[in-house]
Order: sequence, then C-alpha cells, then structure tokens
Amino acid sequence: MKKFMNAVDTVLTESLDGFVAAHADILALGDEHKFVRRRTLRPGKVALISGGGSGHEPLHAGFVGHGMLDAACPGQVFTSPTPDQMLAATQAVDSGAGCLFIVKNYEGDVMNFDMAAEMSDGVLRVVTNDDVAVENSSYTTGRRGVAGTLVVEKIVGAAAEHGLALPVLKALGERVNAATRSMGVALTSGTVPAAGKPTFDIGDGEMEFGVGIHGEPGRRRDTLKSADAIAEEICASILGDLGDKAKGPALLFVNGFGGTPLMELYLMYNSARRILEKRGVTIVRSLVGSYVTSLDMAGCSITLTMLDDEMTGWWDAPVHTAALRWGM
Repeated sequence: MKKFMNAVDTVLTESLDGFVAAHADILALGDEHKFVRRRTLRPGKVALISGGGSGHEPLHAGFVGHGMLDAACPGQVFTSPTPDQMLAATQAVDSGAGCLFIVKNYEGDVMNFDMAAEMSDGVLRVVTNDDVAVENSSYTTGRRGVAGTLVVEKIVGAAAEHGLALPVLKALGERVNAATRSMGVALTSGTVPAAGKPTFDIGDGEMEFGVGIHGEPGRRRDTLKSADAIAEEICASILGDLGDKAKGPALLFVNGFGGTPLMELYLMYNSARRILEKRGVTIVRSLVGSYVTSLDMAGCSITLTMLDDEMTGWWDAPVHTAALRWGM
C-alpha cells in the first residue's frame, strides 16, 4: 500500500484540518472533528445535515456551503458517524426553522441519524436509495444510497436557501430520490488505509458490475467489456427500473470512484448520453467528475434523474461549496 499519510489513526483528522483550512472562507470545523459546517449561517433557514463514512470525498463535506448543506458529519473510513456527531451538528446549525437529515440507505447511517433525530426537536429525514444494482447488500436492507444523494442535496439545498419550509423540503427530497436511479462498475478495488490491502481481489481483465461505493459485491463479476457495452447495460437497468417515467428531460451524472481519469469519465458520458437519447430521454443537464468516490477505486457510476421544471430550476440555482460552484 502506498498512500500519503503520517499514521493510520490520524488520516481523517489531518485531512479534515487541511480541508477546512483550504476553504476557511466558507467552512468551519466542529469541536473534536465531529462535523464540518458553514462558516456563516443564515437565520430562519431550514438546516440541511448529511454525513457518512469517510473515503467518499468530496461527499459529504465538500457539499457544505451556500445552496447545499449546512453541516456534514464524517465517520471513519467506510464507517457511519455516531449519533453524538449528528446531535452536535444539529445544535450548531439549527437556526430555528428545523433540520432535515439527508441519509444514504446504509443500516449504520440510518440507525444513527434516527437516534440523533429522536434526541432533537424539529428534525425530519430523507433517505436516499438510488442504486438499482441490488435490492439488498452488505450494509443495507433495501437499495443502497449512492451518487444520487448529491442530486438530492443540491436540489433540496437550493430550495432551502430560498426559504421553503421543512415539510416541503422533505417532500421535495423524496420526489427527487424517486426520480433518480444509479448503477456503478469497478475496474479495481479501493484500499482502506487501516486494512493496508485492497478490499477485494479482481483480475486485470475483470470488472465488478453493480459494485457498491464501499466495494460491496454487485450483480456479478464479468470480463471487461467496451465502454459502450458497459454503458448500454447500466442504462438499460436504469431505464427498466424507471419504467414509464423514463421519458423527457433529465440530468445525466457520470461519477468517478476516485481512480478513473476524467478522459475516461467523459468517454462514458458520451456513450451513456447517446444510448439514453435514443431511448427517448432528453439530457438537459449534466455533471461529470469524481464526486462520490470509493477511495482510490477505478470505476464509475451513471446516475439519471428525471427532471421537472421545479427541479431543474433548483439544480440551476447558485451554489458555492468546496466541490460544486456555479451561478455566484
């Protein structure tokens, strides 16, 4: 294992120190590294809080800022943050209008965010479960929450910035999640620093089809196919799951898992866009890059969100975070 680090047990805290220092104009670090929050809070606005295990950067802390999250709670690598982190974040950013938890569907995340909600007042939650690859997985009951979580955080974050009420934001988040599907493929495994070796073994000519963002098994291990063939199967799975909803305007998001060059991600975007538009989907918004990663895994996921006018407007609204910035 070759990684830039000083000690395994300080990787997260040292990384958080550097991250917040690099973006000190918009971010502040909570006590004991429990959370990252906006430096300047907006009174009377519903606070959006998310979080999860580290190793998926820039998710979630990279999306703290104007137009997205108010705070993010980072757990250890691929490990859920604890309820006391979420409770501390809630107390730090709740300005009186309540809080919305945006939670990926992993058992530890759901359980711990629920515990924090029970200890707080005025908290609702949205659970994301956009992965169509498998119905149950190593860490989940039901579908996994993956790259579509970014889409929920962006759209709901913009609506919160404009003063929408807590129940309205929860309903919007659930509507975006219901309109979103994702699926990924891995070419290599990621390596957790504390483990010191790849999470799973995979041959040079193999791919893990339907992989999870922690390296969980997908639908099958297969021989490596062309980009067009991979995109065709992923898009077919997404469209089949969306059914009759898979027509009209959409956001296409091609996400890298941390070890895939942008050249290849844009190539995959080109393949996916051609396939989807032949099937009646009109790509009106796009995002390409490594935003929901799995450490140094080579691979990518494709996310499709079917848009209406309201969701498109919130997607286009200004955002200013460490990882997403436009319109300001």
